[in-house]
Amino acid sequence: MKAAIVGATGYGGIELIRLLHSHPEIESIAVFSSSQEGKTMAESYPHVSEIVNLTLGDIQPEHVQEHDVVFLSTPPGVSAELSGKLVSETKVIDLSGDLRLKDPNTYNEWYGRESAPEPLLQKAVYGLTEWHKQEIPSTSLLSNPGCYATAALLGVLPLVKHRAVNADDLIIDAKSGTTGAGRSPSAITHFSEMNDNFKVYKVNQHKHTPEIEQELKEAAEQDAVITFTPHLVPMTRGIMAVTYAPLKKGWNSRDVEELYYESYTEDPFVRIRHKETFPFTKEVYGTNYCDIGFTADERTGRVTIISVIDNLMKGASGQAVQNMNLMFGWPEKTGLDFIPVYP
Repeated sequence: MKAAIVGATGYGGIELIRLLHSHPEIESIAVFSSSQEGKTMAESYPHVSEIVNLTLGDIQPEHVQEHDVVFLSTPPGVSAELSGKLVSETKVIDLSGDLRLKDPNTYNEWYGRESAPEPLLQKAVYGLTEWHKQEIPSTSLLSNPGCYATAALLGVLPLVKHRAVNADDLIIDAKSGTTGAGRSPSAITHFSEMNDNFKVYKVNQHKHTPEIEQELKEAAEQDAVITFTPHLVPMTRGIMAVTYAPLKKGWNSRDVEELYYESYTEDPFVRIRHKETFPFTKEVYGTNYCDIGFTADERTGRVTIISVIDNLMKGASGQAVQNMNLMFGWPEKTGLDFIPVYP
């Protein structure tokens, strides 16, 4: 198997290299960049010196499509143009947001740019692995979910799917480490602004909002309008998504517990905590796991769901490799079966 990574110099790209370098089915990796052609990966990331000997090539579709699988770890807009040129020749996994939203008008509204052609949007399978396992193996074009969306949806979809809560009555409060903002420094993320600080941002405006709503609508078979508030915390990796919702009559804490265990019994990367124990971000650090805890408060009638992931792994590159495994018929945990880094 030959793999290509377009946009390899970002955090998602270097994480893909780390995973694919040790993947038993990957024979070679090629890396491409629009701005750093001719440089080695070790020049950008010295920690891979004498381990990864890769030089960045220019992004030319005829060179990229020579590989069995192509990962697009690119800014918005690039994949919308490039995916259509590649998908007829190879399998494409897009880590940008260009192909996640099925409605072009919704994409235009939230991203402030023209969407990919609608036939391409309809062709792409949304790669929330645990909830789209039937479609993923047969697709040649996969849209990898956003990090916040992955954490929030894995946490709440069992309740929405089984009508334990209303899809339009959710409050999602999420916190992320600063790698979620990318490698390029900015006023919001550099050390003196972020250290000893806790920031809310893009209130009611984050691009993962319509993505979450789209999946909730499909599960609930009704419109879903959510309140989603993201925050940045002064840590490198990790997302914690806390979701609050009124629990429908007839549901109790035992029902909720049984539902979660039943929903994810066949999913090796989702770990359900025992009743009244809750996960921390450090407990999934560097892995593809999503850990979920929950509590149903009979006093208030509300359920609280806590889900944690590593935003660069289950929220990006790890889930992309998990989806690649399914697309090529390999065991789901291939190349991803390792213990979290702790402490």
